[in-house]
Amino acid sequence: MKAKKILIVEDDPNISLGLEEVLKGDGYETAVCNRGDQAESAAREHRPHLIVLDVMMPGKNGYDVCRDLRADKIATPILMLTAKGQEMDKVIGLDTGADDYVTKPFGLRELLSRIKALLRRAGGTDGGEDDLPQEPFQIGASTINPVTFQIEGKDGTQDLTAKELKLLQFFYAHAGEALSRDRLLNEVWGYNYYGTTRTLDQVIVQLRKKLNDNKGASKRIVTVHGVGYKLVL
Repeated sequence: MKAKKILIVEDDPNISLGLEEVLKGDGYETAVCNRGDQAESAAREHRPHLIVLDVMMPGKNGYDVCRDLRADKIATPILMLTAKGQEMDKVIGLDTGADDYVTKPFGLRELLSRIKALLRRAGGTDGGEDDLPQEPFQIGASTINPVTFQIEGKDGTQDLTAKELKLLQFFYAHAGEALSRDRLLNEVWGYNYYGTTRTLDQVIVQLRKKLNDNKGASKRIVTVHGVGYKLVL
C-alpha cells in the first residue's frame, strides 16, 4: 500500500524537521513548505493527502492560506497548528475551512491520532484494519489463522492473544519494512495508549517463542537497532 503524503507548512525549521521525522517514522511521506504565500503552489505540486498548516507564517498567515485553498476548490484535509489557545482563534480556523486544529505545544500521539482520523474521514484507511490479512497466512514454517486466533507450527498449535494476532497481521502487511516502536504501539495498542515500549518488547519475546524464532541465526522478527523491528518472511 502506497504511503500517504503529508505537506507540512511551517516556517520554524526545528518544528518542521521534528514533524518530518515523526511522520516518516510513522510511515508517511512528507513535503515541506516554509512560507504561507507558497503553500498553495506546494499543495498543487505535491498533491498531498493532508496538509499540516501553521497559523503564524511569513508571506501569508494560515487562516488566509486555508481560505484561499478552499476558494480554489482544493479539498485536501487541513490540520492547523496554532500557538494560541483562545476559543475564537480555533473558531476562525475552522470557519476558514480547516478540518481540525492542534494547539502548541502538542503531544505527538495526539497529533498522529488527529492526522489518522482526518485521513480516515477523507476515505483513506491509512494502514487500518481493512489492510490486515483476514485469511490464514504463512510466516516461515508457521501458519497464522486470524479466525481461530491460533498459530500452527513445529511445536503444534498455540493460541494467540488479540494483541499478538494484530501485531503479526501488521508485520505481515508490512513485511520487510523497519517499523518503529511508536508506530507499532500506535497501530496495535492505539493512540490513547500511554504505556512504555517495554510492553511491545515483551509481546515480541512471546511471539518469537510461538514462531519457534529463538533458535538458530535466522530470525523472522528482527530487531532494527535504534528503530524497532521488521518481519523477514
